[in-house]
Amino acid sequence: MTQEIAKTPLDSMHRQAGARMVPFAGFDMPLSYTSIVAEHQACRVKAALFDVSHMGRLRFDGEGSEALLDRLLTRKVSGMPIGAVRYSLICNEQGGVLDDVLVSHLETPSQQRYHLMVVNASNRMKIRNWIEPFLAEFPRVTFSDRTEITAMIAVQGPLAIDVCKRIFHFDPARLKYYHAVITDQFSKPVVLSRTGYTGEDGFELICRAEEAPRIWENLMLVGRDDGFMPAGLGARDTLRLEAGMPLYGHELTESIDPLTAGLRFACSMEDGREFVGSDALNLLATKPTAKTRVGLLPDSRRPAREGYLVFNSLGEEVGYVTSGSQSPTLDRPIAMAYVRREDVGKRDLEIDIRGTRVPAELVKIPFYRRK
Repeated sequence: MTQEIAKTPLDSMHRQAGARMVPFAGFDMPLSYTSIVAEHQACRVKAALFDVSHMGRLRFDGEGSEALLDRLLTRKVSGMPIGAVRYSLICNEQGGVLDDVLVSHLETPSQQRYHLMVVNASNRMKIRNWIEPFLAEFPRVTFSDRTEITAMIAVQGPLAIDVCKRIFHFDPARLKYYHAVITDQFSKPVVLSRTGYTGEDGFELICRAEEAPRIWENLMLVGRDDGFMPAGLGARDTLRLEAGMPLYGHELTESIDPLTAGLRFACSMEDGREFVGSDALNLLATKPTAKTRVGLLPDSRRPAREGYLVFNSLGEEVGYVTSGSQSPTLDRPIAMAYVRREDVGKRDLEIDIRGTRVPAELVKIPFYRRK
């Protein structure tokens, strides 16, 4: 039986705007409204709005929430101040990545504290099922999936702060990076966090599902004179690739560990801290895998796509591309890949692009960093 595709609370807004809709992670999502390049450039120069309601939102309430999350996540949660947001990973016992997540420590106006975890859309049910067995050890924790009753909107770009100042009760300029607050928009509660997946400054906000169309419309109206544009999955992917951000299913999988992926900063392994996968990661810290994540600049008009093979000057296969595209900002193809560590110091690498070996310069990521 074919599973019915879901729609986000903003589906009607996308269709009214003429978006090209595509199935993605079980949802009907906008790929683009005008062109991927135009939406990408709007985000880099002005600002863009993204519907990211397909991302999973899991809430943890009650005594023991910190201890539970400390057990599940590579990043330490206990001691997080109210309003802090942390990037972390969920690993299996072998150290492979089950998902990369954002965890926020929030407090409601009535002083109720809870943790909110945002997970990748394609991994939502997997992570829910993975968490369930651990709940028996933490009977005071209430675990709930808030995805279907809420919506999530990202406002990204250099003008995001100035425009968002006009519609939220809280001045978003006061938020530090990777911090969040519960505020309101016309007396309706909104979780506002200074986070994103584009390499630009901006915010991600979570609101009630029924309020999402009104908030989306308000953001577009207020930002219209500043050149705000709605943007789809296509621009979101090229933006994150330029920023060197890993995407689950490409740079991250259950067979790739955080250290190999270059995400050591997201693993709190000090003082013998234990979490699922910590034993494997401690061993990998002393004996790393043979490959590592790098950036490549192919000398080609054609971009290198996922799965294309990487070779050294001896003709040896030394790696593979995980993500590749034309960069609208750099106006050239860029790619991320896993290559053998022993070949990282060598500049004479090649990518097989449709049967032709093309020289590729090995570079540090990110490819783009905002000023």
